[in-house]
Amino acid sequence: MFSSKRPVRIANCSGAVPDPGYHMYNQAKHGPVDVITGDYLAEINLGNDAEAFTNGQHSGWCQTAWDGIEMSAELLAERKIKVVINGGMLNPKGLAIKVHEYIRSKNLDLTVAYVEGDNLLPRIDEILSKAEEDVDLPHLDRSNANVKLEENSRAFLEHPDRNPIVSANAYLGGRAIRKGLDEGADIIICGRVSDASPVIGAAAWWHQWKHDDFDALAGALVAGHLIECSTYITGANFAGFFQYEIPQLLNLGLGIVEIEGNGDCIVTKHESLNGFVTADTVKCQFLYELQGNIYLNSDVKADTTHIKVEDVGKDRVKVSGTKGHPPPSTTKLAVFYKGGWQCEVAFNATGYATAKKWALFEAQIRTKLQEWNASDKFDVLDFQWVGRPEENPSCQLASTTYMRVFAQAQDKDVLAKLGGAFAVNAMQHFAGFHSSLDMRTIVPKQYIAFYPGVIEQSELDEGVSIIDKASQRVSRHTVGPPKTTQPLAPREDYDPTSPVNLASFGATVMAPIGDIALGRSGDKGANVNIGLYVQTDEEWNWLRSLMTKAKLREMMGTDWKDWYYMERVEMHDIKAVHFVVYGPLGRGVTSSKILDALGKGFAEFIRAVHVPIPKRFLQAREARANL
Repeated sequence: MFSSKRPVRIANCSGAVPDPGYHMYNQAKHGPVDVITGDYLAEINLGNDAEAFTNGQHSGWCQTAWDGIEMSAELLAERKIKVVINGGMLNPKGLAIKVHEYIRSKNLDLTVAYVEGDNLLPRIDEILSKAEEDVDLPHLDRSNANVKLEENSRAFLEHPDRNPIVSANAYLGGRAIRKGLDEGADIIICGRVSDASPVIGAAAWWHQWKHDDFDALAGALVAGHLIECSTYITGANFAGFFQYEIPQLLNLGLGIVEIEGNGDCIVTKHESLNGFVTADTVKCQFLYELQGNIYLNSDVKADTTHIKVEDVGKDRVKVSGTKGHPPPSTTKLAVFYKGGWQCEVAFNATGYATAKKWALFEAQIRTKLQEWNASDKFDVLDFQWVGRPEENPSCQLASTTYMRVFAQAQDKDVLAKLGGAFAVNAMQHFAGFHSSLDMRTIVPKQYIAFYPGVIEQSELDEGVSIIDKASQRVSRHTVGPPKTTQPLAPREDYDPTSPVNLASFGATVMAPIGDIALGRSGDKGANVNIGLYVQTDEEWNWLRSLMTKAKLREMMGTDWKDWYYMERVEMHDIKAVHFVVYGPLGRGVTSSKILDALGKGFAEFIRAVHVPIPKRFLQAREARANL
């Protein structure tokens, strides 16, 4: 049953830890909002700060989350704006108490609460002992028989003393958030709730949705996904940025969603803040970090096959068409563990015969390591030639490329031998060799690896604790697992049905596919996704017919590895083709050997690859641009 209330206006204030606190203040100050939500947690944060928190060297919460509340609290109280953020990270209770004490000192009429239940590190041995005997802890991609996991992904199970777990956090939904708002909380501090859960919880509270209003919940999930990444919806990380003047891209404001009673939403922003919201910025952000046409959350499963995105005014974009289904009984369990030691360093080459120079350099290093019987002791030793020199260069920098050497091992003394190999070959370098004099990155450091497991939601003790303003007593309200669940089906995966003969589009010219298609890519664990879309029906028939799985493999060139696996789906209403490539990021961003460990550059690489594009498409694009 859907609400007849006006849409709830939810503003985002953060997409990552570095986002400054003043974004929260700006969202509260520059126009009417009902709720401010913030996502501070990338996969990297929990694992990186866990050991310092355990050792008393880190607060466990995000400083920028506190900054935002400190500078915004009086305005929040004055305008009766709710706040729901996951900036509590590893210590939501600690941040909530700090916020509560600050609010008391200011004599503000605000009630603080915190959500717990995600931190499973104290129970991890129990969880592992109860898990299925053959796998210890099921991997998120385990049900897909075509996916090959990175070789050392289970090191924390096979060598628990050498590779101990440092954090284990389940991804929570919006149920405890909604309960906290129902109980009168004004500021709710969460730990590892999923990126969109604050928006889901806030919308469910506002409209008083039932647990099985799945279409509405799915719409809120998509709305949360659209604004959770800071300025990615208002002009940042936008493939079409080149169409705008640079001043339009500076000091961007963050996004807002107006969620209706049925879950549809309008994406917008405050008029006085910089940036822009268009169908293109919304489509690009929608395609970011997806895993196909089914979007999973602990509260709902969203089918986005028929999602619709349309401009309805200046900086106002309508999003509709999402269908909801019951969530799975499980949720993701993010396990981080000590992976070993790693180091990296970059050296430069200028000028002539660059390929031969880098071949010589790599041979020098590998030969010396072989002489020292160290070659087989590396988990990873990768030589990555970055860039290619400009022909007939206009300056020395245009003739310079660099070699990134990346290494991992279980023993840091093995990595020290790599530094030794560089040293003994230092005066045998090729002509045009040079580097920075700052070599700090070659010093071995411990790194954290990631394992995305799954756990039954019934295993979680999920709840919200309300701090009473007067008595200071804390009352805890437990929320159980979802009342209705549905087993996960295999992900859809198909090449184009009824493809159009590409020759029927007429004469072509080799040009970057980005001349026609916009898109975005991102990371999820070991995997990278990419979505590409076009503007017209004719371009859509061409794109979906051209962009088969085989074509993307071809376009990836030498980056494609035979052990990768790929899935493909289409979203006809937004004219998008979406791919997931399983495997490129190894054990996730914290330990990936590739330079683009977050997968953000993948779409721009593919958009730069030349394909045969119908001339008339390019001519029509040019004509539209000149209007």
